[in-house]
Amino acid sequence: MLFVFSSALFAQSEKDELSTTILAQDGMFWSAYNQCDVEKMSQFFWPDIEFYHDKGGPTLGLSALTASLKNNLCGKLDFRLRREAVAGTVHVYPLQKDGVIYGAVLSGEHYFYINEKGKAEYRDGLAKFFHVWLLKDGTWKMARVVSYDHHAAPYETAKKEVTLPAGVLAQYAGTYLAPQSGTLVVTTGDNLLTLTIGDKQYVLHPESQSLFFTSDRDLTFEFVKDGSKVAKVVVREHGAVVEEAKAK
Repeated sequence: MLFVFSSALFAQSEKDELSTTILAQDGMFWSAYNQCDVEKMSQFFWPDIEFYHDKGGPTLGLSALTASLKNNLCGKLDFRLRREAVAGTVHVYPLQKDGVIYGAVLSGEHYFYINEKGKAEYRDGLAKFFHVWLLKDGTWKMARVVSYDHHAAPYETAKKEVTLPAGVLAQYAGTYLAPQSGTLVVTTGDNLLTLTIGDKQYVLHPESQSLFFTSDRDLTFEFVKDGSKVAKVVVREHGAVVEEAKAK
């Protein structure tokens, strides 16, 4: 029993050491990714790397992957992605042959944030991944990468709703005309505004005296006065102006 216990303890120690090593390598890789340092990123792949993406298809070989990173991910100076692991989802699993570790599988989930010129950074996507790391001549690098189950990340707002007098809300009610969206109709009720565009409705929560937001999407609506009357509503998405509707 003592021998079995000692072996199990040794195995756990070896697994912990493996996790530390792989997670450290993984951290350096994603640091290079977030900086769009293609040369440094390429150092973490074996020449026969195979990358499989559920939207973009397979990319086989280091030269093809490097070219893709350079031309696609890092091809636009005014557009960048930042990756962030979802806490508690990333795990390392050893690959062994005859009791000797030759590789590891790293799996988990991660968010992707978009940085665009003129906009604040915003969280856009959520995906799963697993990476196969192989050990060759004392060096760890990725040999297989699978990125899958890409979908929109759940929206979470940090904005706080305030309570406004009914009289303040009432002054924003009315019809507005927008160059792209057409007619916008704003009504009041329950300390909220409801904005209707065709068959679509948006519930607007007050953040301040003149600024409102939606709880399920990063949209804000600012009511701008000209003197004592409301002149227009400015619509922003991710902080950038996407529409201006004038009061009718």
